[in-house]
Parts: sequence; structure tokens; C-alpha cells
Amino acid sequence: MLFDTHVHLNVSHFDEDREEVLKRAKEAGVEYMVIVGFDHETIPKAIKMAEQYDHIYAAVGWHPVDAIDMTEKELVWLEELADHPKVVALGEMGLDYHWDKSPKDVQKAVFRKQIQLAKKVQLPIIIHNREATEDIIGVLQEEHAEEVGGIMHCYNDSIDYVDTCLDMGFYISLGGPVTFKNATLPKEVAKYVPMDRLLIETDCPFLAPHPNRGKRNEPAYVRLVAEQIADLRGVSYEKLSEQTTENAKRFFGIEV
Repeated sequence: MLFDTHVHLNVSHFDEDREEVLKRAKEAGVEYMVIVGFDHETIPKAIKMAEQYDHIYAAVGWHPVDAIDMTEKELVWLEELADHPKVVALGEMGLDYHWDKSPKDVQKAVFRKQIQLAKKVQLPIIIHNREATEDIIGVLQEEHAEEVGGIMHCYNDSIDYVDTCLDMGFYISLGGPVTFKNATLPKEVAKYVPMDRLLIETDCPFLAPHPNRGKRNEPAYVRLVAEQIADLRGVSYEKLSEQTTENAKRFFGIEV
């Protein structure tokens, strides 16, 4: 049993074969997944898919790259969607310093507003981080994000920051990069994170794991992530998949 905690089956990359992708995921043992919506187009699609399939849940938030496009109207919209029974988290939210569409101060302001909203509606948060780790941790601490907890989605930094994240009640999620042969940091993190705070994901259609690197990613490939982490930790695949699924259900408040 596998739980892919971060997928984007709501993007156009899957318009031609979405049902086949879901079937392959089921065959690979993926019992649950969370579809993440991050803008005007993807959020309604995430909700629709969560309503359509029992094993699919949704997270809704505003991506930092598009922070400059967010207004109070979008914030009210997110608050309304937070009441939906299949919405289990707010996000992805955070900071992205790789792209320059949205100024850093705008990104931080939008990030803070979403954390404050999460505390208001009592939902955990999913963090997008690109080249902004220290600033993200600073905002999380200042806004007391530990009150709701969250996921460091597709964690891509050193183990130096892991304990700080864990102390705030956050989970560490690893995806395809942990399988890349030259990726030493995620491999170190995979061995370091306590078993009960570890999650797995694909972030599909992005970051496909080895040996599919460079191709379109899909939820079935989360099995490759689980197998790699199990090998790194010296535990069975069954134990790793069972524990990460249990962790995800606990985090998202999913009772089956």
C-alpha cells in the first residue's frame, strides 16, 4: 500500500490518458493520493477529481511563483474551499527564488497570509521551497506554523535544516530526486528522518525517478521512491510503504 502525497494529475500533461495513469497507479499499489491545486485552473480540477474518486484527496493553495497575481478574492476563495470534506491541506505555498515573476516581498506576504488562513481553518500546510530555505523557516517560525504543522514537500536541502522542521511538527517528503545517482543530499535525508515523520511523493508530472528521469512522472512511480528509501534505510519495502502510508493518513486526518 502506497500513499503519493503530492501529485498534479490536474495539469494538461495528463489530458490524453488520465484514466490510464490512475489505473497504472492502482496496479503499482498506490491506494491514496493528494492532488495539489495551485492556481485558478488547477484548484477546481483538484476538487473535481477528489469528488470523483474515493481514494483521491485535494490540497488547495497559491503557488509562490504566481504570488503577484493573488488578491483578497483568492484568499476568500481558498477559505471557502477549506470547508470541502475532501480538502485535507492548504498548499502548495512557500517561496521560490529561482523564478523572478513575483518579487520576494510579495511572495513572503502571500505566504504569511496563507499560513494565517491555515491557522484560522485548522488545516496543515504544504510547503514549496526553491532556493529559499532560510527565509521559509524564518516565516514559518514567525507565523507559528507549528500550530498546524505541515509538509516540506520534495525536500531538497541538507540535513542541517531537518531538525528545525521536525521541531515545528513538520513532516519531510521525498520524491524522485532521492533515486538520482548523483543526488547525495536527499539520500542523506532519507536515512536521517525519523521513520514516523517520513512521507513519499512523485510531484508528477515533474521529477520522474530513475530510470525514468527526464520523462513524464506519474503516481505509479512513487513505488520506485519507496524502494530506494527502503534500500537506503535497510528496511523492507513493505515496512517502508506501510509506515509512510500510515504517516500520510495521520498527517491529513484521513480515517479509513
